[in-house]
Amino acid sequence: MQNTKDPSAIPAPEPSDAAPFGLDITHEKCPMTFVRTRLALDVLEAGRLLAVRLRGEEPHRNVRRSVLALGHAVLAEQTEEDGSIVLTIQKKDPAAAG
Repeated sequence: MQNTKDPSAIPAPEPSDAAPFGLDITHEKCPMTFVRTRLALDVLEAGRLLAVRLRGEEPHRNVRRSVLALGHAVLAEQTEEDGSIVLTIQKKDPAAAG
C-alpha cells in the first residue's frame, strides 16, 4: 500500500486529513450509479471519504438521496469544468449511531 498513515488509527478522519477514495461513474446510468457507489462505500472503513464523480441531474439526485438515506454524510458537492459533479461522501460510523 502507498498509504503513509494507518487508517485504523484514525476513528473519523477530517476531510483535510485523508485523501478521498475516487470513483468515476460518469458513464454509468441509474440504477448502476448508486450500485457502484454503494459497493465502494461497503469496502471503506467508517469515517473514510469517497469522492464520486458523476454526470447528470438524475444520477446526482439519486446518489445523493440514497447515500443520505443510508446515514452517510455528503460533505461537499462541486461542479467541475466539464459539467460533471463530484460528491464527497463520508462513510458513517455505525458505533456513533448509538
